[in-house]
Amino acid sequence: MKSSGANKPRAGAVRKARKGPQVGSGGQGRQALEGKKPTPKAEDRPYHPAGKRKAASDRFVAAGGKRPSSTGAPQRPQQRTSKPKQTDEFEVVTGRNSVLEALRAKIPVTALYIATRIEYDDRVKEVMQIATKRGLPILEVMRPELDRLAGFDSVHQGLALKVPPYDYAHPTDLLEKIVSRGDVPLLVALDGVTDPRNLGAIIRSVAAFGGQGVIVPQRRSVGLTAAAWKTSAGAAARTPVAMAGNLTQTLKAFKERGVFVLGLDGGGDTPLPELSWATEPLVVVVGSEGKGLSRLVTETCDAIVSIPISAATESLNAGIAASVTLYEIAKQRARK
Repeated sequence: MKSSGANKPRAGAVRKARKGPQVGSGGQGRQALEGKKPTPKAEDRPYHPAGKRKAASDRFVAAGGKRPSSTGAPQRPQQRTSKPKQTDEFEVVTGRNSVLEALRAKIPVTALYIATRIEYDDRVKEVMQIATKRGLPILEVMRPELDRLAGFDSVHQGLALKVPPYDYAHPTDLLEKIVSRGDVPLLVALDGVTDPRNLGAIIRSVAAFGGQGVIVPQRRSVGLTAAAWKTSAGAAARTPVAMAGNLTQTLKAFKERGVFVLGLDGGGDTPLPELSWATEPLVVVVGSEGKGLSRLVTETCDAIVSIPISAATESLNAGIAASVTLYEIAKQRARK
């Protein structure tokens, strides 16, 4: 039986070995391995867009013009980009209470933003009246724009103020001003507190319980930001905040002027109800929740005060601890 033609090898598919000496490639293989000459730069290739730009630039220079740039590429007009908000340029105060209190206190304001179709209540009406009387720019914006300006995590309630950076008082000047009025100093100093909401809550407590101001260190501490303004519910407009270049040195200077320094710590040896210095000039120092008071500040304090709490709770929030302490001091001062 004859085999099918499909099983036969295709003609020319089998390479037959040549007999005799083989002819070499003549060096063609080495040349292929070595490759071609280096590729010219884009600006040296006349057909490339960069080469065309360079040629046009050369013609322009030859005609007496000035080369636009060192690469020969024409300069594009500089585009104006929106500059992001920076905390060292301005702050944004949001919320109806905060905005109203800030306007009542006549803090410097550069613009008032109000949401379109805002529901008017007594606070909004008073805000508009004060802003109109002071001649402030009033800008009506859509709520998405107000959300972006205030921060998407902020509840602005349809109102926002753009204000310059906070003008901090000097601690010594603040103390002298309090003494000149004949008041008994009651101040709160922050040691390592970085949460602006804690600062805002402390400012609010200071204003509520007869304190005259708050002291924040220049480093490793929160400043009076928009979030602190918001949490203070407007109290920051009437409660001064001073900034200390060195908190320890500031506390020592206060002690030389007859002010007692009390530090708050869960392991303090003086229970708050047994505090006997409530009627004296005081500075209450509040530390951070995690680390508490720093070593140098602890050594500077006249007493370390603890707040009695149940064993089920490890510690109190810095803002709550300051509020409880200020309430106890105000209660004892009211008795005498």
